[in-house]
Amino acid sequence: MSAARQIADKGGARWSSLLRATAWLLLAAVVATPLLLGEGYRLPGGVGKNYLLTIGIFTGIHAIIAVGLGLLMGYAGQVSLGHAAFYGLGAYSSAILTTKLGLPPLLAMLAGIMLTALIALILGAPTLRLHGHYLAMFTLGLGMIVQIVFNQARGLTGGFGGVRNIPHLGIGSWQFDTKPEFYAVVMLTLGVTLLMAHNLVNSRSGRALRALHESELAAAICGVDVARSKLQVFVISAVLASVAGSLYAHFMRFVSPGPFGFVFSVDLLIMVVVGGAGSIWGPVAGAALFNILSETLGKIGEQVPWVADLDIVLFGVVLVAVVVFLPRGLVTLAARRPGRARGPAIQPEAQAEA
Repeated sequence: MSAARQIADKGGARWSSLLRATAWLLLAAVVATPLLLGEGYRLPGGVGKNYLLTIGIFTGIHAIIAVGLGLLMGYAGQVSLGHAAFYGLGAYSSAILTTKLGLPPLLAMLAGIMLTALIALILGAPTLRLHGHYLAMFTLGLGMIVQIVFNQARGLTGGFGGVRNIPHLGIGSWQFDTKPEFYAVVMLTLGVTLLMAHNLVNSRSGRALRALHESELAAAICGVDVARSKLQVFVISAVLASVAGSLYAHFMRFVSPGPFGFVFSVDLLIMVVVGGAGSIWGPVAGAALFNILSETLGKIGEQVPWVADLDIVLFGVVLVAVVVFLPRGLVTLAARRPGRARGPAIQPEAQAEA
């Protein structure tokens, strides 16, 4: 390797480390800001602290699911059109087990995780052995079936009326019954999720996932168990969706079939694609942009009614713009090294020597 290439590689490694440190610091600052605001704080338009905390909670919940879906799409190369089903399974598991059986919230959440993982394992094992986009069709059908069950199993799920009076999330006598406390729980869960995803993608399993994303045949030739690797990341992504669903149930204290349909699965895809599926930070950025843009359009729609009717169109424009100008998502804006566009880091003579 030439000296020029070694210098370029060292510079790239330093830039990558600086980006990671900056990302963690920025995330910490963004997370801490709503907690540090005073109760009387108001943004233009009368937006107060509680409203900001609510947006932050939903952004964190959506980001947890999006990180799991990003692992599935960006590293395993599989598309899921039914992740809202796993989200709903987690939510309804916590809701039913706490209200009907009286289980503690954490135990109910754990039961929801185990149920979701079991369903993903049983149904994903035969499907992921197939090639092509069979997983997308399978998850689309699964989402529809789960939605029908939520609507029709009235004795268990309450049907369209849903499940009410879900207890607050808590540990023993310590209840997270205020928005700042629940916000902190959600952000802590998101941080653990990001650390887990970072360790996964940099492990041997993560390298295997990147290999099969490029070419399943080449990965298999190199000794990667393709079906097992895809199944592992599919189960992990389903479990993360279940955790997010449980958090949603204990925050809202009410669940109904509406939020767990196909439309939300598409919203999750938009978050991942816009943010960048090939990075663990991309889905977080996509979830933040999606929620902020959605709430902003909602506020504008209160004053300008026709804007509220165009939210889907505006989201479509944003998605098309990102796909055209940033095909790898918003995260590529941060990944670009300063001065990179000025010319090649290695001169032709150095390349020839290498």
